[in-house]
Amino acid sequence: MYTVESNVADLGFKTYISATGGTITTSGDYKIHTFTGDGCFVVSAVGNPFGSNTVNDLVVAGGGGGGYDGGGAGGAGGLRTNSATPVTTTTYPITVGGGGAGAVPAQTGGTGSNSVFSTITSTGGGGGGTPHPSTCVAYGVDGGSGGGGARRQPASVGGSGNTPPVSPPQGNPGGAGGGSGSPCGQGGGGGGGASTAGADSTPNTSGPGGNGLDVSPLFNPSIPNSGVYAGGGGGAQYGPNPTAFNSQGIGGTGGGGDGGTPSASAQNGTTNTGGGGGAGPANRAPGSGGTGGSGIVIIRYKFQN
Repeated sequence: MYTVESNVADLGFKTYISATGGTITTSGDYKIHTFTGDGCFVVSAVGNPFGSNTVNDLVVAGGGGGGYDGGGAGGAGGLRTNSATPVTTTTYPITVGGGGAGAVPAQTGGTGSNSVFSTITSTGGGGGGTPHPSTCVAYGVDGGSGGGGARRQPASVGGSGNTPPVSPPQGNPGGAGGGSGSPCGQGGGGGGGASTAGADSTPNTSGPGGNGLDVSPLFNPSIPNSGVYAGGGGGAQYGPNPTAFNSQGIGGTGGGGDGGTPSASAQNGTTNTGGGGGAGPANRAPGSGGTGGSGIVIIRYKFQN
């Protein structure tokens, strides 16, 4: 018989969630379901508060594609985490968003696709801008994180992040491209990441991508930095003399692709991280932007004690 008040909770009979779907692994007393593509999370039993009746979840959308010909970088896919999402005995369709396409001439990089679990939707990353007389093409595109602006005078702004707005924010804005450099501003802005904004370009320097978010404290606390997602892509460098302007915007931690240079092609965002694609280089054929990385959905819950 329990006589100490602090032990009253021990009187509760512990029951736990039981579910299938995705790739299932265990870590201590927890099961982790990882979805790298579309699928279903099927809950066959729901426990109680003494065992488990909520899940931790990570929902990352696809990253945006990089701009063309010295353009701006793709923004990371929106990233949302929840530490206590309630579930019921039902089937939850899972959508894992694909990355946006790298830009072609006179177009922005493609926007990434959304990822969805239950009532949670993370928005695809915005595409990077492409140098063009039309301001709307040179500007970065809004998204979960915003795409970077292209090399252009006057400066072309980056896309807004956390679009549509949620709390806490799912991403950050992209950096501005162009500006006072000559010719054409020279650099593209970095794509926004889950933790930080993409950097603006400066004369002779393209903007690096914003960093992603480390989710290991929620999903695998024993291994710090084991799960960094949703980094922005790096902006591309422009220069008429390839040896004079051969630096590139580095992609943000969490899968962001590096921007291109006259001697190197743009990198794609890393698959299943939601990383943004690097911006396509000028003075290199073709000057295509990198493709955004696809997203991911991870669900974790206690299944024993």
